[in-house]
Amino acid sequence: MSIRDILLPLVGHSSRTTMLAIEKCVALARGLDVRVTALAIETEDNAPPADVLGATEIVQTAPSAHALLTAFGAAATRLSLRNEQRLERATRASLIDAVAVRARLNDISIALVKSGDSFSEELVERLLFETGRPVLICPEDIADSLDTSFNDVAIAWDHTAPAARAVGDAMPLLKYASRVRILTATDTASGAQLASGAALERHLAEHGLAAAFETVEVAGSSIGKVLGEYVEDNAIDLLVMGGFGHSRLGEHVWGGVTRTVINQPPCWVMLSH
Repeated sequence: MSIRDILLPLVGHSSRTTMLAIEKCVALARGLDVRVTALAIETEDNAPPADVLGATEIVQTAPSAHALLTAFGAAATRLSLRNEQRLERATRASLIDAVAVRARLNDISIALVKSGDSFSEELVERLLFETGRPVLICPEDIADSLDTSFNDVAIAWDHTAPAARAVGDAMPLLKYASRVRILTATDTASGAQLASGAALERHLAEHGLAAAFETVEVAGSSIGKVLGEYVEDNAIDLLVMGGFGHSRLGEHVWGGVTRTVINQPPCWVMLSH
């Protein structure tokens, strides 16, 4: 897989952190020499009363949609980014559906995520499970501290199919890294875990990537928090991991690690399923 065509959904309010996150996404895309489609969606129906509006619903007004596209366009022009700008209309209920349908025709989507935000969580969930494409999370709350190049990358590795898919999907990004770390969170590494990490090292070496495998202790914490602390302690630019979830009565239910990382992204995060 190569990454040549990125979808950047622009949904939400035109806050300062959102505008800064858009600029970081444009700078990242320019460094990767890719094309970006910025998609803003104006909601057609009127906003319901405040006591009716659900936590996962969002109203995309015309002024907000245009402001987000304008911010993207200004950054894209300044950095000479190949891009397309689209403004579509949808009902509140079908807003994320419209994004997911469009995302199936791109190599990867970038989701602007607010910490602890139910709409952000639903957007990532639908992009991950309904598009067949990976998702790159851009954490709005720490956008000002994000690097726009992936020099230090960490792979959360547990030898599962989603983790393996994430490694394959991330390969084009790993080639930009100066350091790749393979992490397995465990208090007592088994022989199978150590062998799996070493095997992934050899696999990446076949692609010209020098990676180092290590284990990190959980020590009574949660794996999601352990990964976040590792990112902070080691100045990781990108965390690559499998997105875990299962279906319950037609609804996706996150695994604990995935939910923790989505609700509090410690850096750029690439998820695959």
